[in-house]
Amino acid sequence: MAFRQALQLAACGLAGGSAAVLFSAVAVGKPRAGGDAEPRAPEPRGWSGGARPGPGVWDSNWDRREPLSLINLRKRNVESGEEELASRLDHYKAKATRHIFLIRHSQYHVDGSLEKDRTLTPLGREQAELTGLRLASLGLKFSKIVHSSMTRAVETTDIISKHLPGVSRVSTDLLREGAPIEPDPPVSHWKPEAVQYYEDGARIEAAFRNYIHRADAKQEEDSYEIFICHANVIRYIVCRALQFPPEGWLRLSLNNGSITHLVIRPNGRVALRALGDTGFMPPEKITRS
Repeated sequence: MAFRQALQLAACGLAGGSAAVLFSAVAVGKPRAGGDAEPRAPEPRGWSGGARPGPGVWDSNWDRREPLSLINLRKRNVESGEEELASRLDHYKAKATRHIFLIRHSQYHVDGSLEKDRTLTPLGREQAELTGLRLASLGLKFSKIVHSSMTRAVETTDIISKHLPGVSRVSTDLLREGAPIEPDPPVSHWKPEAVQYYEDGARIEAAFRNYIHRADAKQEEDSYEIFICHANVIRYIVCRALQFPPEGWLRLSLNNGSITHLVIRPNGRVALRALGDTGFMPPEKITRS
């Protein structure tokens, strides 16, 4: 309709300048076929397994544990019908909520030439003590501690574990620090080689898929789990879990020894209750190195 009106007005003798402006407005509202002006859908990332939902659309099967997706409908018994389907769906439904506490390691000696030399500073050890005290004060029944195998994460875990006696701990290389995905917007002070994104990104994505998902259908009670690792890993996990653009991970900032609390409900919905909380530390003890 707007295009027809523009033609009519031009035909009625609009001044050349006015007609040009009007035709320009119509052209802006209707992209041309081909060329740079043509809008393109963003390409899906390698980890997505296909096209992602549009902005604001929640993918309920983000962890591939949506009950309906786990049933082979082709093998469904036609005679028993909906009753059997409902029974099978119930068999796959999660019943419990997972509480995931992501802890960033404490301050460490950044000038260590080797990874094993990057141990916690005296202040870093104090921070770990404060984080351990905070976790213990919550009065929660923590089921396990999973930690990065890097020195600074191991030492942080050693200190925190003293405040949580009886909680089992597991070391993993999946949670080691790295470059998860090229950040957008880019930063000038940190530019890893492209191969680092390729190698680290796959590993950190594997950590996300392995640890961040709704509870198993066999789990009867809510669980509380601690993961002690690194800023880049935590920031990427938060973006992925909330289905925010993962390229925005570097826009988040985390203090040493901070607590990030994710909640994954039985229906797969995810909530962020705390991001990088260090409110339990005195101001003079807070660092981000």
